[in-house]
Amino acid sequence: MPRPRQPGRHRRPEPAAAPVGAPPLVLAVPGLPDTATRLLAEETLSIARSELPGLDARIGYVDADGTAEGYPSLESVLAYAAAQRAARAGEAREAGAEDGAWDQWPPAIVVPLLAGPDNSLLRRIRQSVMSSGSAAELTDALGPHPLLAEALHVRLSEAGLARADRARLFTVATAADGIILATVGGEEAVQAAGISGMLLSARLAVPVLAAALDIEGDIARAADQLRASGSRNLALAPGLIGPEIAEGLADAAAKEADCTAAAPLGAYPAIGKLVLAKYAEVLGISVQPPQGVPAR
Repeated sequence: MPRPRQPGRHRRPEPAAAPVGAPPLVLAVPGLPDTATRLLAEETLSIARSELPGLDARIGYVDADGTAEGYPSLESVLAYAAAQRAARAGEAREAGAEDGAWDQWPPAIVVPLLAGPDNSLLRRIRQSVMSSGSAAELTDALGPHPLLAEALHVRLSEAGLARADRARLFTVATAADGIILATVGGEEAVQAAGISGMLLSARLAVPVLAAALDIEGDIARAADQLRASGSRNLALAPGLIGPEIAEGLADAAAKEADCTAAAPLGAYPAIGKLVLAKYAEVLGISVQPPQGVPAR
């Protein structure tokens, strides 16, 4: 007979369920809504739900006009969530329940699908929250975070631009010896991406410079600086999830810098876990910490 599985430090604990009455997690998705964007958002929330069973997770599109079926605007999703919560709170009071979860938490928690701070996009998301008439709470962007450096490493290795991990000693013929970490959001976003860049540089043992796609000439400047320091085979790593930039923008920047580009982060598993971590932080609940991140 097989032995029963014993818990141990290498066995992942079962995730806790979402608290009763917890507000919905609303993922604020930038960019023009389309099938690819919807699939990315749905996969991200699927990862979050797998980490916290019972999680009520919804998608709100920042740039939706509310006319396309299946692509609800962020404003309409928040207005509906607030109306639902008010109705349920009223029902609970009529049933004689004491004030509890319905009053201690906001009607919704909005998590931007952004790898780093982009003030222009965050301002539009904040405006949608205000226009909805909801008292929903908006979290910060997902990064900078060590797991984003891991995701960048994976995307570079998938493109043949970096070793899959440092434990493997074989070399990749096309491996880059200098990385341009592309972001959007101006100087603040570049500074935030620089933190992930330092972590990525430590993983790959090559120089990494952050640059903004929305600052004219910034990508070319970073490329010139890397080449001046001795790098010859450059690669562009989009420090972006994907929907926040126009299609083809990263490839155009790579062409400008005369280098190859890796794919955006997309629905990398860590993205879903970071989305959930932002939500749980507002609620003050504990969830399984993302791998590689020590529990507090």
